[in-house]
Amino acid sequence: MLWAQGVAVNSGLDVQIREPDVSPLQLQGPTSGEIMIKLFGEDIKELKYYWLREYNLDGIPLVVSRTGWSSELGYEIYLRDGSKGNELYEKIMLAGKDHGLQPGHTSSIRRIEGGMLSYHADADINTNPFEIGLDRLVSLDNDINFIGKEALKKIKQNGIARKQVGIEIDCEPLKEPNTTFWKLSKDNMEIGKITSAVYSPRLKKNIALAMVSVEQSELGNKFKVTTNKGTFVCTVVEKPFYDPKKKIANS
Repeated sequence: MLWAQGVAVNSGLDVQIREPDVSPLQLQGPTSGEIMIKLFGEDIKELKYYWLREYNLDGIPLVVSRTGWSSELGYEIYLRDGSKGNELYEKIMLAGKDHGLQPGHTSSIRRIEGGMLSYHADADINTNPFEIGLDRLVSLDNDINFIGKEALKKIKQNGIARKQVGIEIDCEPLKEPNTTFWKLSKDNMEIGKITSAVYSPRLKKNIALAMVSVEQSELGNKFKVTTNKGTFVCTVVEKPFYDPKKKIANS
């Protein structure tokens, strides 16, 4: 909000900027669609991947989005009245009781399998969209101006020095996701870092997202990663690691 206020002031715009009373809740997993039908009726099936729609659930104002951070079939439910939070939660849990619905945290395994980025880990204020494969979302060939446009033009013209890649780590199954960056090296030279790593039971592999020098970003390249358990060989592979066409989330 402070960023938006600063933009407004320095642009001379006559706008009001405030934080809306909106709280997000996610319903993710293979049976999330069936639970949503119980809550909202059959027409919820018409909601396409990455689309959203306004709903009123027994007097609870909502925006429902067919998105999520798990790369699974799932929905994000945005509550527009904070006083009805408990009521919404209980309704969802009741609808999901027969499906074994339980409260939980974000699935690091599923989001890494799907190549979904975590801010402060896989990207931060020093990361640009060309480094992480999001240049398809950047339109520079038009007359529309925006903050950072000139900087992005220079980056595109000069090229990038590093690039995000998928990695497989050849070691025993990781017991838990990394909590620090792991150094990548080749010929005793540091060439990047592992930003997110996890063992995937589905793939039976240790998989990771990494930022490496662009010269080392080709598929099949091998180098060493230093983890909290030692130093191991790793290989650059395709990402996303699982369901690259997002068929599950689109189902």
